Amino acid sequence: MSSMPGNARTEQTTAVIIGAGLSGLAVAAELCRRGVDAIVVDGLDILGAAQTANTAPLQRCDAADSATLRERNEIMRHLRNYAASHDVDVRTTTRAVQLSMVDGVEERTAAPQWEVHTPTGILVANHIVLTRCAQSQLRRMINNFGISVGRNLAAAMRAIGIYLVGVGELITPSPKEVLRQAKTVGHAISAKVHPDTVTYPATGSFAGLTC
Repeated sequence: MSSMPGNARTEQTTAVIIGAGLSGLAVAAELCRRGVDAIVVDGLDILGAAQTANTAPLQRCDAADSATLRERNEIMRHLRNYAASHDVDVRTTTRAVQLSMVDGVEERTAAPQWEVHTPTGILVANHIVLTRCAQSQLRRMINNFGISVGRNLAAAMRAIGIYLVGVGELITPSPKEVLRQAKTVGHAISAKVHPDTVTYPATGSFAGLTC
């Protein structure tokens, strides 16, 4: 476990979204609309970090897509405005450097809790959304947690409360595909947080982006 500065603090939230780009903001907007607390942080490479069975480093894997840059920029502008007007907790200057599992996955009575380590403290949540990892890194990470991965990596990760948005197997998803994934993940997390709540259709200006 990484050493923390003396003034480090621990915060509890429902979901932590790692990646403050298009994918992260899209998920944050969906969760906000569904009444789910979330914190968005940026990601960071770790070189030479010590790993244990319940700890994995977080690395960035950004893929530029110049063909859709204008569309992405327009959606990003809209999402940033949404986040600002709805007080979404987006911390672009806070970087996630490590992800640790609090409870063992063998305990089936409750979902595992996760700790997202940052330079200033630890964020504790039951749900994690990753937006900046390569498929190969994800497989290594889940193996580090002692979880066997079948052919469906995304399903194996969802089972332990980790969701993927904007993480393509071979190519970077289009902006519209990212929004579709964000909507799906937002619904999945909301259904676990509020199992008795009837979902409702998207409304307002954000609705047009997710259609």
